[in-house]
Formats: sequence, structure tokens, C-alpha cells
Amino acid sequence: MRVDCEDCAGCCIDWRPVSPVTLDHERRGPRAPLDDTYNLVPLTRDEVREFVDAGLGDVLTPRLWEAAPGEGIEIDGTEVASVGGKPAFFVGMRKPPKPVSPFDIERTWLRACVFLDPDTLQCRIHDSDLYPDECSEYPGHNLVLDQETECERVERIHGGDRLLDDEPPENHQGLLLGPHALGAKLFVHPEPERLDGVVERIQTRSLTAADRAEFVGVAVGSHPGSTEVDDERARDAHERTLEADSWAGSAFDAWVEAATALGADAVDAPDPADVEVARGAPETPGWDAIRQEN
Repeated sequence: MRVDCEDCAGCCIDWRPVSPVTLDHERRGPRAPLDDTYNLVPLTRDEVREFVDAGLGDVLTPRLWEAAPGEGIEIDGTEVASVGGKPAFFVGMRKPPKPVSPFDIERTWLRACVFLDPDTLQCRIHDSDLYPDECSEYPGHNLVLDQETECERVERIHGGDRLLDDEPPENHQGLLLGPHALGAKLFVHPEPERLDGVVERIQTRSLTAADRAEFVGVAVGSHPGSTEVDDERARDAHERTLEADSWAGSAFDAWVEAATALGADAVDAPDPADVEVARGAPETPGWDAIRQEN
């Protein structure tokens, strides 16, 4: 499986504001997510724990889904998808607005993964142990499931060749589906009554640090193949997530403060090096270095 990611990052950026067509592949059917995050990457329990251990729990966020009437649990007046009568969720990475220029467009304010370097459009944790399996194998899982990839959407709308090889990888990992996902990638919150107000804040993009830590703690405390949660482990992860003060979390707040409207010109945006690298973000090699390696 080969892809051309140079100057793209379509899978890491919410490029809907600059798309001439509607991109709604995440919001179809009865299991539409409650949030409006584009291409949220679901992390495994072990990956969530590793982010917390690295002091990066402040960049994690939950995803819950709508359910058809009578098929879930009602919280804040919304029917939420559930397992055994308790709300189900993923944990992914937050996406602040950043000044980016994918597909050769002018620099524009678009939501992008907290770890994306706005200048090079490369991942700041690509070569680290924190790089998620889902990112590492993208778009392999889509190919295995015969689903359209972001590479193909970019090709269709902006041209170019992004998906250079559409053969699914033979030894893909992390494609957890059905019962295998429970407690390993799909988590279940054990006490729905603790979520009063949270569902509404997910829908209005106003989650608090305490809201996010609540879900991160449950994810870390979960048992693979089960809906059970280790309370002590969950409390520890919850507390460490609340205490996190990472470069990425700080940069997130700085980008939110600096951004104008999504899809607006970002020519006067702050220098990403001042916002991210100065706070401790790992630098990226640039595409010349990648071409030399290949």
C-alpha cells in the first residue's frame, strides 16, 4: 500500500470548509456522532494510557453517537448509543483550528489534528511510540473494508494521485470490530448519571477539561472484552489527565485564541514555530528529507 501524502494531510485536516462538495461520510445513518469532528482517529485503550503516561492526556477527547429512539440511553434529551444500557464511546485526538495550506490552496484556518505541523503538513509524533496504529495503517483499514479513502476524496475533488496502491496491507493490525473492540477501542461509561450536561456540551463543542478527563479515565480503566472498569486505574488516569499541561494542549488554546472563522484566510496567522515548537513540539523533517530517504 503506497500513498502520496506530500502537501495533502486530507485525513488529518477538516477540509470541509474549502470543499466544493459536501463531505458527510461520518454522519450517515442512525449512528451519527454527536460531535462534528472530521476523521476522528479512534485510539486503543493502550494508546490512550500511553498518551496519559506521556503527559498528553489534555489532547484527548471522546466521541459518542446518536441512537434511534428506544435503542439507546437518553442523556440531556438525546438518545445516545449504548452497550448494556450504558453509553458507548471512542477516544480520539482533539483538532484545533490551524493555518494550513493543503492541496496547494492558500493558507486557511481549518481544524487539524493537534499533532499536525501546519507548515510541513507532517505529523509531529510520526516516528514516536505514540503514533497511533490507526494513523500508521491508514488507509489500510478502509481498503480492507472496501470503503472510500480520504486519498480518493482528495483525488476526486482536488485532482492528483494520492492513493498509489489500492491493495490492502496483508498484516494490518488494530482493526478491532464487534466484540473484539469492547474495552479495547470501544468503551462503555459505567455511570451514565455522571454525564448530565456532558452530551449537550459535546454537541456544542464546549467540553471542559473535566469532561474529557472523565472519559479518558474510563477508557484507561476498561478491560478488553468487557464493560467492566477498574475504578482505581480510572481515577488515576482521570487525575493525571486533569493535571496534564502539555505543549500540545497549550498550543491548542493558543490556536483557538488566534483563529478567525473556519475557511477564512490565515495569511496573518502566528508562526507555527512560535505557537508549537517554542512550547516543546517536536519538529518535522520536511518533504525534501523524505524524498532523499526514498
